[in-house]
Amino acid sequence: MTSLTTSAHRPDTGDDQDRPAAGRHGKVRKVRRRVTGAGRQHHAGRLAYAILIVAALLSAFPFYWTIVAATRSNAELAQSPPSLLPGPNLMHNFQQVLEQADIGKALLNSFIVSGSVTVGTVLCSTLAGFAFAKLRFRGRNPLLAITVGTMMIPPQLGVIPLFMLIAKLHWINQLQAVILPGLVSAFGVFFMRQYLVQALPDELIEAGRVDGASTARIFWSIVVPIARPGMAVLGMLTFMASWNEFFWPVIALTSQEPTVQVALRQLGGGYVHDQSVIMAGTLLGTLPVLLVFGLLGRQIVGGIMHGAVKG
Repeated sequence: MTSLTTSAHRPDTGDDQDRPAAGRHGKVRKVRRRVTGAGRQHHAGRLAYAILIVAALLSAFPFYWTIVAATRSNAELAQSPPSLLPGPNLMHNFQQVLEQADIGKALLNSFIVSGSVTVGTVLCSTLAGFAFAKLRFRGRNPLLAITVGTMMIPPQLGVIPLFMLIAKLHWINQLQAVILPGLVSAFGVFFMRQYLVQALPDELIEAGRVDGASTARIFWSIVVPIARPGMAVLGMLTFMASWNEFFWPVIALTSQEPTVQVALRQLGGGYVHDQSVIMAGTLLGTLPVLLVFGLLGRQIVGGIMHGAVKG
């Protein structure tokens, strides 16, 4: 009776891993470790690794082919089957790119345009996203619906009125013609709004109000540090989209003030385009984007993972 009472009131320390216990027939049995759902570890199998490797190779092959084509001649690319190994003509093709287009000025213009658009979009989207996520004002939901609804309008529909506007402002062939229309993004506003709804606790804003901080002070001191990972993700997406933009810059700019995508149109002239020269110019236009991604990659991945955990 004493033993039953002792075992019934014995405190459960939770440490029952591999602990021997007496069975009904006096045999010693082991109590297996209890594994909860939160502590269970899932290991990827061979099939998962095979799928990931194939997906990575398929994703990297276009860039690898660009490198191969940039190091070959146009005649070698026309062979069937073409060679899949790099050749010796990379510097020659780069020289042809510099002779056929002012690629240096185009790279500088693209950095100015993409950097300005990125800074403006991230700042304006974070401000608007904070307002839609945490501030209470009349007409908030209808304004958000209108902002998101503009994403369903094709941008080609606004080209003619936008061109008429910049023509009246005498901005044709000037970089502000492609910078100002991209300073605000409906996608950026919606992205930052969704991020701040999950990442920014209401208690921090209330604490700032109690301390007497204004809305501007709360934004710069509380919102921006919390929103930094999301801002990095939005900044990278905006920079890539602005760098690769071709439709509007080719209309608003001429060959005197080109961006990279407009300058690439001048390569490989003639009836028979030199694909190797075009690929060499494409490689030069892709390297800055890879550089920016390499500099911001860790913070971008951290922002994506943070948003996934919060979600």
